[in-house]
Amino acid sequence: MADTSSGPNAVAAFFDLDKTIIASSSALAFSKPFLRQGLINRRAALKSAYAQLMFSLAGADADKTERLRAEISRLCTGWNVEQVRSIVAETLHDVVAPLVYAEAADLIERHKAEGHDVVLLSATGEELVTPIAEMLGVTGSVATRMEIADGRYTGNIDFYCYGEHKAAAAKRLAAECGYDLAASHAYTDSSTDVPLLEVVGHPHAVNPDRALRRLAVERGWPVHTFDRPVSLRSRIPSASAAAVAVGLSVGAVAAGATLYGLSRRRRRD
Repeated sequence: MADTSSGPNAVAAFFDLDKTIIASSSALAFSKPFLRQGLINRRAALKSAYAQLMFSLAGADADKTERLRAEISRLCTGWNVEQVRSIVAETLHDVVAPLVYAEAADLIERHKAEGHDVVLLSATGEELVTPIAEMLGVTGSVATRMEIADGRYTGNIDFYCYGEHKAAAAKRLAAECGYDLAASHAYTDSSTDVPLLEVVGHPHAVNPDRALRRLAVERGWPVHTFDRPVSLRSRIPSASAAAVAVGLSVGAVAAGATLYGLSRRRRRD
């Protein structure tokens, strides 16, 4: 995460990415360019689309994401980092820009106007999340870090920004940046992010899955419906080509299947 000028009692607004800021998952968005460039075959693209449909209907709970873990690791293991960077750099604005919710962009600007730091916390890879954070003009981001060896993805993970780990990241940032968590906000669509919602004083459910909607109603948490995607190009200056090229390799791989369930690292042979 980028350095901030926050001090004691500062307020943060933590945002999830997929289906909270963007109107889809990164997985489904990038499956077409990956298919065109030969990183995945048609069967894998169809499986990604099917997984996205199932998650949309029933919510991406921990069991479902864990069942996808082995398949995702198998899919991306051995991919060439530079090839992925090239594909994502070429397609980022066409793929991601049209998916940003107008409501999310407005909310981010409102928090910024109130002097709050805005931080993305996402299970997607940091090389995708960081450039999106830059395009949104937010304070910074924390995301999943995948392992690379000899220019290729190993299928292992160095840090998984998911579930309890996402809540721990918020606590760590609060300690480092002086955030008052009781005064801070968190926005997410997924019940897997309940640990994050529970560490802030102002939890928000955005387009929630069924389990999160139930919990939000029980606890009196605000429920938001975001349904107006707009292009980032019409609202936010584009990131530099260098930032995109450097920033997207692992994020695109991580986006290769929705909310990939790499909750534990695979041990290499």
